[in-house]
Formats: sequence, C-alpha cells, structure tokens
Amino acid sequence: MKPLFTKGPSLGVRLLVLAVLSAALMVVDARFTVLQPVRGQLGVIVEPVYWLGRLPVTLWESTTEELSSRSELAAENEKLKAEQLMMQRRLQKLATLTEQNVRLRELLNSAALVDDEVLATELIGIDPNPFTHRILIDKGEKDGVLLGQPVLDARGLMGQVVEVMPYTSRVLLLTDTTHSIPVQVNRNGLRAIASGTGNPERLELRHVADTADIKEGDLLVSSGLGQRFPAGYPVATVTEVIHDSGQPFAIVRAVPTAKLNRSRYMLLVFTDTRSPEQRATESAEAQEAADRQAQEQGQAPAQPAAQAVVPAAPATEQEGGQ
Repeated sequence: MKPLFTKGPSLGVRLLVLAVLSAALMVVDARFTVLQPVRGQLGVIVEPVYWLGRLPVTLWESTTEELSSRSELAAENEKLKAEQLMMQRRLQKLATLTEQNVRLRELLNSAALVDDEVLATELIGIDPNPFTHRILIDKGEKDGVLLGQPVLDARGLMGQVVEVMPYTSRVLLLTDTTHSIPVQVNRNGLRAIASGTGNPERLELRHVADTADIKEGDLLVSSGLGQRFPAGYPVATVTEVIHDSGQPFAIVRAVPTAKLNRSRYMLLVFTDTRSPEQRATESAEAQEAADRQAQEQGQAPAQPAAQAVVPAAPATEQEGGQ
C-alpha cells in the first residue's frame, strides 16, 4: 500500500532551485527581450495587488489633502472677507471725503465772492431742544469770534453768533422763532422782515402789504439794515404768497437758501461796522499822520491817489415805509 503523502525535496533544495531560477530569469530578462510579453502580462495580473497595496496610503493622502485644502480655503475666505470689509470701509471713507471736498470747494468759491474777511469753521454740536434752533461751532474768542457775527454756508446766511466761549461759539439759526432779519427782494428792492417759524425749511415775512410787488420765486437778500448782517447775502427764496382781501397783510413764506440742517462747514464773516464817514475820517487822519512823519524826516508828503468822497445816501420812499 502506497503512503498517503510522498516525501518531496527539502525546503533548502527548493529555495536553492527558486533562487537559481530567479537569477536565470533576471539574466535572461536583462540580456534578451524574450520575456517582455510575459512581463507585460504579469504586470496586468499583478496591478490589482499593487492597487490594493497602495489603497491605504492613497486614502490617507487624499483625506489629508482634502482637509488641508478645505482649511486653506476657509482661511483664505475669511481673509478675503476681511479685506472686502476694509475696502468697503475705505470706499465709504472715500465717498465721505469726496463729499467734504465738494462742500469745501463750494465754501471756498463762496468765500471768494465775499469782500469781507472770513474764517472757516465746522459744526461740532446741535442744541437738543427741538424748540430752539442753535448749533455749536469750533471757533471761539481765541479765534476772534464776536458776538452777533454773521455765519453763512456756501449758499447763504445761516444765522448769527449769540454766545462766545474761549474755543467754541453758539449760533442762532435764521429759522429760530426768536430770530428776525431785515431782507429785501433782490428783483425790486422791496424790504421786509423775515422771521423764523421753528421749521428748518421755512421763514415768514412779517407785515408785507397785500398789494406789495412780491411773488413766488423771488430771491430775498439781506438788506444791511440794523448793521448786524451785511447787505447782499442770499437769505431765502419765496415759495408761497397768499393774498387775502380781508387782511391788510399778505402771507409770504420762504425757504432758506442755506442748508441749515445739512451744512457742516461754515464761514464767519468779519464785517467792517464803521460808517462811510468814519472810514473817510480815519483815512484822512492816517494820511495827515503820514504827511507829518514825512515832513519830520525831511521828505515830501505823500500825495493821495484819490480823494475820498462820501455822498449822502438819499432816503427812498421804501426806506421811510419800513
């Protein structure tokens, strides 16, 4: 009876045979091209094994790359959002600076049309009382601000200084109920008194005769009467004229030309309150002093370029009526 398991070559012999066979195959493969088709077929058969062997590494690398990519994208997104906010802030600031530049240019253009000396000032506060129209500006006694000094913006008169402090001043606006200003119609010189109504968009003309020549669209300018506001500054534009045959006076409403509730930059006007006679007298005294000084120094007295002539202002019928 034959044994169930036959005894084969030993493991050492098998290993040696396999080693020799492997060496022979390597030599043949390196020296000849006979085994290239076989190697190609073996590569196709072994490829799934390689893929399975690389699968854990591939999964780890792809997961790590995905996580890092997501974190980088999140960080970059946050950075871009921050940059966007910064750019929006700068854009808003640029728009604000542009508007301020436009207002300052308008203010400078208006200052060029003013013969009097002016000082630029900025709004820094508003009176919280809704029944009082007052504002606070950043110029005061240290800057030469005077009580009663006119204040205007790029479009017209705004009011007058009613309180002077060392570094700030309070300005009473035209629309305050306690404020009135003498005005005249720029078209025909008709004079009236414009009073505040408590509404920042409205003035009213007091005691205008029902038959007076005034109509919607007329420009009202300061008349200079009272020697508080200089003459010729825009004050308001007539928006409504109501005639009532049963009343002796017409109802005249106007809107201020100045942007009372919008202007941030203003001008303080330093007017020369001297009368023409006083200016002429002081000019003559200055000329005599210069002549005396020249004579004392042995020089010829300076000749004036032109003699100051101060004609008397004729009184008109309207002046007598107002």
